[in-house]
Amino acid sequence: MSIDIVYEDDWLVAVNKAAGLLVHRSWLDKGETRFAMQLTRDAVGCHVFPVHRLDRPTSGLLLFAKNADVARSLTQAFTERRVGKHYLAVVRGYMPEQGRLDYALSHRLDAIADQFAEADKPAQPAVTHWRCLAQIELPFAVSKQHATSRYSLVRLHPETGRKHQLRRHMAHLFHPIVGDTTHGDGRHNRFFRQQYGCDRLLLHAAALELNHPVTAAPLRLAAGLDPHWQSLICEFGWQRALD
Repeated sequence: MSIDIVYEDDWLVAVNKAAGLLVHRSWLDKGETRFAMQLTRDAVGCHVFPVHRLDRPTSGLLLFAKNADVARSLTQAFTERRVGKHYLAVVRGYMPEQGRLDYALSHRLDAIADQFAEADKPAQPAVTHWRCLAQIELPFAVSKQHATSRYSLVRLHPETGRKHQLRRHMAHLFHPIVGDTTHGDGRHNRFFRQQYGCDRLLLHAAALELNHPVTAAPLRLAAGLDPHWQSLICEFGWQRALD
């Protein structure tokens, strides 16, 4: 399995991570043998350091540093919110044109991945901005209450980086992300799987904006959509929304 490199220089490498691929070796799946970190290292021929994270089911832009000093600088930039993060998602229902959610999130431990983490942590501030790019109403009664089903294509910009922030914030707004098996709506997940063959989380890390940690030049990195995404965008006539 290869990795899709979207940017590389002497200090950085950015890849387009496939949905379902772990960033690095994890307790989540002891039997997994493929990781984005390993594949990137093999592709560029040197050790790489992850500087932020993407959930396993999330596709899109993942940034690595090629040495420890650059990794520390980038990690600090993420921590200090000096990196702009932009995601695309398909959510249930019609979302308002734009908005901002400031809703603190408690720390939820994963039984496997967080088995050694501290259990009692206060809720942490979490802020997400959104813009609705397109909407569609489909002639399918996914729920008994409605004869049709509505969905929105949204661009999400998280100010903070809490665990599962976007998935939890969208669920809090009653617009869960399609394909989210933890915080989403199983009826709509099944509908997308049966109707469109889409058995994945429809959340994609589309772009990062930052100053280069060495040259200080403005840097905008982008990751294209995979075939599942492209198929749905065409099916729903949403191509112009992404222009």
